[in-house]
Amino acid sequence: MPATRTTARRSLAAAAALPLLAVALTACGYGSQAKDDKVAPAAKGEKIDGLDTVKVGYFPNLTHATALVGDQEGIIQKELGGTKLSTSTFNAGPSEIEALNAGSIDIGFIGPSPAVNGYVKSHGKSLRIVGGSASGGVKLVVNPKKIKTLDDVKGKRIATPQHGNTQDVAFLNWISEKGWKVDPQSGEGDVSVVRTENKVTPNAYLSGSIDGAWVPEPTASKLVSDGAKVLLDESTLWPDKKFVITNVIVSQKFLAEHPDVVEAVLRGTVRTNEWINANPDKAKASANAKLQELTGKALPPKVIDPAWPSIRFTDDPLAATLDTQARHAVKAGLLEQPDLVGIYDLRPLNNVLRAEGKPAVADAGLGVK
Repeated sequence: MPATRTTARRSLAAAAALPLLAVALTACGYGSQAKDDKVAPAAKGEKIDGLDTVKVGYFPNLTHATALVGDQEGIIQKELGGTKLSTSTFNAGPSEIEALNAGSIDIGFIGPSPAVNGYVKSHGKSLRIVGGSASGGVKLVVNPKKIKTLDDVKGKRIATPQHGNTQDVAFLNWISEKGWKVDPQSGEGDVSVVRTENKVTPNAYLSGSIDGAWVPEPTASKLVSDGAKVLLDESTLWPDKKFVITNVIVSQKFLAEHPDVVEAVLRGTVRTNEWINANPDKAKASANAKLQELTGKALPPKVIDPAWPSIRFTDDPLAATLDTQARHAVKAGLLEQPDLVGIYDLRPLNNVLRAEGKPAVADAGLGVK
């Protein structure tokens, strides 16, 4: 359902719920440390606002392919002119939020749970969501010998990436919709929800300690390559099959001081998404080349080929779906409804879209006043 101001204005998350959100990861986190910064050669041109460098953080994940491709192809750097693009990569949402708060990065690509968490914990003072990046790319994959239908999930052991993270909330909400009962804290009930890091999940599946997993790409396709089957694509549960998996955030201080730089980065993301959607095969190869550079290992075709088409790259942050995800967490008993009014400032993005002849995107009543 669309977000409403009444929903968004409910009380802040209870103090007891904040530690839960504090550990919530982004869509596909592995570990928690940032990689060394890399500064791309500056394109020719003047510095925007006289700024030498803009520091951008993202994950070495397919759901962050806007950043991977925009960096690899030099599209974002081109829009920055003489202002250098410095990038840092992260493997978990909390560490990226900490870097944003400390000024180690200015702009970041991140999932909905840590974005909400960072905003709520700072009482609405740390960040703004300024753009979209990706939708989808989350699947329920299962052992086909043990689970043949959705009803067969009852009584089985299903992994999610972390207690209270985006996929954990989605799975708990789906369980509730089925009429089954699970304790949100322990994960015990009609289904056993096993909180397992994505990097561990494939081995857990092969050992038989889990019967399936509700996970993002590329973990889902890695499991399929190990013999699992896709039972449900989460996108089928959402209107128009769209739900936010990656946003673009910026520190409020940087946005206030360097709005033209933020707009230039967003122009780069818009043009990157346009290039990705027009050249899917080239974009997939570009993202994989960047992953190899960052991690030392490219994804094999049997993983990246099925994973890539399930992710949709979009400038729209799909604000209503972020609010819905928060309400799912409330329904699951993980937190009280946070006040998300002001989490979005889509004015810079809409300036870019207008100039590109594209339609404006909406903040679902959760924008700055």
